[in-house]
Amino acid sequence: MAKSSAKFKDTTAEFERLRSEIAAGRFAPLYLLMGEESYFIDTLCDSIAAQALREEERDFNLTTLYGREADAGQVVNLCRQLPMMGSRQVVLLKEAQQLRSLDKLALYTAHPSPATILVVCHKEKNLDKRTQLYKSIAAAGAVLESVRPRDYEIAGWLAQFVASKGCAIDRKALAMLTDHLGTDIAKISNELDKLLLSLPEGTRTITDLHIERNIGISKDFNNFELCKAVTSQNIEQALRIADHFARNPKDNPLLVTIMTLFGQFREIFRINYLRWLSRRKGAAFPSDAELMGILKAGSPYVLNEIKQTAARWDNRNVFRILGLLREYDAKSKGLNAGGASDGELLRELLLKILLP
Repeated sequence: MAKSSAKFKDTTAEFERLRSEIAAGRFAPLYLLMGEESYFIDTLCDSIAAQALREEERDFNLTTLYGREADAGQVVNLCRQLPMMGSRQVVLLKEAQQLRSLDKLALYTAHPSPATILVVCHKEKNLDKRTQLYKSIAAAGAVLESVRPRDYEIAGWLAQFVASKGCAIDRKALAMLTDHLGTDIAKISNELDKLLLSLPEGTRTITDLHIERNIGISKDFNNFELCKAVTSQNIEQALRIADHFARNPKDNPLLVTIMTLFGQFREIFRINYLRWLSRRKGAAFPSDAELMGILKAGSPYVLNEIKQTAARWDNRNVFRILGLLREYDAKSKGLNAGGASDGELLRELLLKILLP
């Protein structure tokens, strides 16, 4: 099967479009919600179930099936039934990737009932777009391809998610969350929902202190503060943070720290390379708007901070550091580590970066 060309931004745009349609009461007869990221699939499935039927109708006209326990014939027969005491019924097929003879659903999706909304939740991977089932749903209904975000995409999504809840989040708090929770959107949304419920009334901005108190991430000892200490060449602070990481290895994986440092120095390298092209080759230095796109910077403030940091580093040294980070990335995975612990490897790496 050909690899999907869908991007995370495509997923979020289609997700918002479908959610708006559902909220407005405009439903398709067929929905195919598929892909690796379960958050968007589950959220839309729940929204359809909640919005398409009144509460008193759900006992009679809402059916939930699971792929492992059902078969295609059962799903087709249910979809062809008439609703009881209402104008429509909703059939939710969850874990559809486990349904035997899934392609036989095309017998129904080719000619769906106007009184039934069928929602097919196909997780972990996409349904093959060459199949008749996919083609018939795409023609008569709606398809969401749920793509997981890349590391650099999660911060922007998270900031928008917080904004949708009527709040804001500062840069340090954002970095603490993304480092701690990674790119698992379902996990992030759950943690944020709990955090927002625990905030004092009237809170408008989530800060590092809120994160520390409610999620348990130290506001002083985290990858954001480590990057700040390293790029400002504050070796004492960097080593203090490294010692804290060594005492708490489960909460501070070395691989995540190396990836964070690599991202920071990669940005510095890009800025300085563009400056070199401007000085030596006469190339136009990109505008701030262009730079924000190149560096995936979330705001002009963040961009200005990156530019100021880059000015303090020579790119020959940055290139050396990027090489070190690649070397220690391999060591963090057990290659040529010589039996050193993660804490020892991080301390060794920082000394090589800051005391060349």
